Amino acid sequence: MSTGAHRAGEPVPSLADQATDAPPAGELDWMTDGHTVTGASGRAADRAAVRAFRPRRTVPAVVVAALLTVLGAVVAAETVSALAGRPLRWMPLDRLLIWAASTPWNDPLFLLGTALVTLIGLALVVTALVPGRPRLVPVRTGDADLIIGMRRKSLARALAHAAEEVPGVHSARASVRGHTAAVTATTTGWDRERFGEAVRAMVLSRLAALNPVEPYQVKVNMRERK
Repeated sequence: MSTGAHRAGEPVPSLADQATDAPPAGELDWMTDGHTVTGASGRAADRAAVRAFRPRRTVPAVVVAALLTVLGAVVAAETVSALAGRPLRWMPLDRLLIWAASTPWNDPLFLLGTALVTLIGLALVVTALVPGRPRLVPVRTGDADLIIGMRRKSLARALAHAAEEVPGVHSARASVRGHTAAVTATTTGWDRERFGEAVRAMVLSRLAALNPVEPYQVKVNMRERK
């Protein structure tokens, strides 16, 4: 928001006009020491920040590894014991062989089991390939070795405080879900269009100052204080 003195007779810009002087988050390059830096170094820093806070998929990896380890150990034990002439029979291999030999390919139970195994495998693959939501909101620093993140609650609190700086707004609350920031502001007067534009401009200005790596859509809801 711009500040400074104005000459007599000149119109004083409104709060919404002042707030919109700064471009919204996601539409500017990261800045350091007042200089905008673009190019491969900036993009590399953004990618490093996103990767740093991305979930490592630890739980699915541990579950799959444990299941494969147990299955491999059981198969190895059954094979070694059968070769030694003393089968452990932990698995009903005889019944499984009889069932496989006597069950046609179009048997409903066989098709159901095949579909279930296929769905589980696809779910595990999708879980491994699709990136998870970052634990923190990565903020641009311009340096791949300097990684900064904000909690989503902290970002929402900062946006709510920005909305409360608009004259006439009594209180505000905000939430951040995905790439959407929802702000609900309560006013002491009622001019939905004017207050809505001013709150949105102030929130966008605060987002531009925080400069998150990923863009956020801002939704504003106005309420009148009674």
